[in-house]
Amino acid sequence: MAKKLEKIITRNENFADWYTSIVNNAKLIQYTDIKGMMVFQPNAWAIWEAIKNQIDLEFKKHGVRNLAMPTLIPLSEFQKEKDHIEGFAPELFMVNQIGDKKLDNPYAIRPTSEILFCNYFKNIVNSYNDLPIKNNQWCSVMRAEKTTRPFLRNAEFHWQELHAIFASEHEADEFAKTILDVYTDFVQNYLCIPVIKGLKTPWERFAGAQKTYTIEAMMQDGQALQSATSHYLGQFFAKAYDIKFQGQDNQMHYVHQMSAGLSTRIIGALIMVHADDQGLILPPDIAFNQIAILSIFANKNPQLLTISEQIRNELSDYRLFEDHSDKGVGYKLAQQEIEGTPICILVGVKELANQQVVLVRRDTHEKINVNLIDLKSTIKKLLLDIKTNIYQKAKKQLDESIVFVNSIEELKQVIAQNKMAKAFFDGSKEDDEQIKLLTNASTRCIFDETQSGQCFYTNKKTNKLTLFARAY
Repeated sequence: MAKKLEKIITRNENFADWYTSIVNNAKLIQYTDIKGMMVFQPNAWAIWEAIKNQIDLEFKKHGVRNLAMPTLIPLSEFQKEKDHIEGFAPELFMVNQIGDKKLDNPYAIRPTSEILFCNYFKNIVNSYNDLPIKNNQWCSVMRAEKTTRPFLRNAEFHWQELHAIFASEHEADEFAKTILDVYTDFVQNYLCIPVIKGLKTPWERFAGAQKTYTIEAMMQDGQALQSATSHYLGQFFAKAYDIKFQGQDNQMHYVHQMSAGLSTRIIGALIMVHADDQGLILPPDIAFNQIAILSIFANKNPQLLTISEQIRNELSDYRLFEDHSDKGVGYKLAQQEIEGTPICILVGVKELANQQVVLVRRDTHEKINVNLIDLKSTIKKLLLDIKTNIYQKAKKQLDESIVFVNSIEELKQVIAQNKMAKAFFDGSKEDDEQIKLLTNASTRCIFDETQSGQCFYTNKKTNKLTLFARAY
């Protein structure tokens, strides 16, 4: 294993500083002069592109088509939906002037695009034969966050937002659940992040939604991170923006809507679930470099370049990185550790004398001597093993960190141990706020389970088994 780089702060020293040092050393983000506006460097953007490509593929299987909406929204349009404007007003970036001309009706830079989609849907739907309509866009949005952190809270972040309209409540609600399942499958099977699936409490819903479905992941410090959400919007927006269709009964009806989104915030989850004190640990499916071919002093041994080329050709199906510089092998390995490359192949004179190379696993730091003739099959198996190991490690931590509690005192103890709690809860928003004051934890979601018990806070009978945690 390469010598640990001292510039990466350890998790035990300071988890927040560790996270920032990983982001910086792995060349993911570069700060700019505007608070919260960050450059997504090629390493980060490659991860996002891999996420985008897979999600997009899954969406298309469900009949979703991509489009692109404008960036600006007239502020007057926000006024049409009271809950929506109240939910986003503090976060809006405004355009009040063009050149030297002040605008009577300012523009808001989109914090989300429900309004834009509503106006679009209104103009293209006429009858039940036009429904359903399922559209998605990949874009950036802007929200004036008071406290910003790379990926977790950017003033400008990238995401996908899916919007769809249906003739019935059942169709819209079921599609919202379907998209949540798409997110769940992707996050668990591609990003190797185990999640808890559930329903947000009424006070945690998206502004204007009737239901918000969520997947919550647990970071290594015991805090929850909302990883993706899908919303049943009902007819609130349809009525506010007059989106109607003629039904089979020849009467006019309002459509039922849903929306869903996953953002670059998920990259923050990747870091905080998998990374260690040496750097990123990236699941093979999402790693920008799946394999690094590192020659040892190839400048003194040209034969190593020939062998490296043969290896490159044999492994051309994978995303490869090569380093044949005269840097020391320790430095090369350390750099790949920081960037989370799943497998490094060390090509050296000593090993080649035996027709072998050395494979180094990022997840376990294990070194394996492999015959060149077996390299391709070994790599294939090893990448699957790495993927399984990364997921199982995170799943074990999640499972061991969820503790059932029956009282506020038990909740305090669990949260103090950097764990999450589940409890029967039938309280109000005010109760939740009081619990947060006492424990630093709040409701994250209501489990999708059919159980009943006594609320740990109000003593009422309830079937709402609820997840409590500190949260990002």
